Amino acid sequence: MEEVDCVVVGAGVVGLAVARALALAGREVIVLEAAEGIGTETSSRNSEVIHAGIYYPANSLMARFCVAGRRALYAYCAEKGVPHRNCGKLIVATSAQEDAMLAGIKARAEANGVEGMRVLTADEAVAMEPNLRCTSALLSPTTGIIDSHGYMVALQGDAENAGTVLVFLSPVLRGRVADRRIEIDVGGDDPMTLRTRLLVNAAGLHAPALASRITGMPKDRVPGTYYAKGNYFTLSGRSPFSRLIYPVPVPGGLGVHLTIDLGGQARFGPDVEWVDSIDYAVDPHRSDSFYDAVRKYWPGLKDGALQPGYAGIRPKIVPKGAPGQDFVVQGPQTHGVAGLINLFGIESPGLTASLAIADHVLEVSRTG
Repeated sequence: MEEVDCVVVGAGVVGLAVARALALAGREVIVLEAAEGIGTETSSRNSEVIHAGIYYPANSLMARFCVAGRRALYAYCAEKGVPHRNCGKLIVATSAQEDAMLAGIKARAEANGVEGMRVLTADEAVAMEPNLRCTSALLSPTTGIIDSHGYMVALQGDAENAGTVLVFLSPVLRGRVADRRIEIDVGGDDPMTLRTRLLVNAAGLHAPALASRITGMPKDRVPGTYYAKGNYFTLSGRSPFSRLIYPVPVPGGLGVHLTIDLGGQARFGPDVEWVDSIDYAVDPHRSDSFYDAVRKYWPGLKDGALQPGYAGIRPKIVPKGAPGQDFVVQGPQTHGVAGLINLFGIESPGLTASLAIADHVLEVSRTG
């Protein structure tokens, strides 16, 4: 049986950031990934937005890690040459009722430490984005977009340069606690058993299932698994906007967002479709509900202009209708298993928060 210092399960954006942080701190790190490459699930199936940290409850891990992670991410992208753009975002109101909601959104953002939020009149917003129709808007100047794959490649390079070894097509089948170490059985073409001082469960959608297969991990500390699919539709031609456009959230709905990629293409979504299994197919008919929603702020959207794009699945740990979840970074202080850190429910803004999450995992690894 081979002995290793640290094993990170999952080579998504968070797993790679964690591996990098551990390796730069001088730890010996192996990353085990069931798929054939980095970031094949949630990390490559999102909006690629660098979130400011606006909507999350004050003092939540999502709020704290998003704001800290966003600041670190912009600096990291600039240092490493990762393609990104600080394009900004407009949260647009289209009625008097929504106008009244902008001050509350601004106050929550400022409580989270988001800088530069500013309420705009309709004329000011339309001067920025001539194709927009609104009654007022809230400008978030720190929101941006990123090449998520380029970012993950940079993290992988840093981790490997610091000695990390990535092993693909190597699913972790099960584990057990043994003498203050964790033994894991790894499948694939070359099955093996590893014994490690530190196991970081960054398996994303599969993190609760992996935790439940570790003998000695208390079952009552493993959350449920729920899948909230998000479908995206793309717009033929170039985006009519240079910034991201988000409607004001209304009770019972998130609204249809317009985001852009670094190539200038617009995409709409994600919506929320609760599903029982992992399925990334996009039903073309789901676009039907998008048109009326988008035309509230962009009346120029033409019939038939939206094409099925792609889908991602949020790794939820609470069911439909339950209060919103927070990130869960669960160390030995919580579950009592030495050397085990579980990351549960790392959905949006996980990409933006990834460097801050990694710093926190490093801290937990030192105290646990």
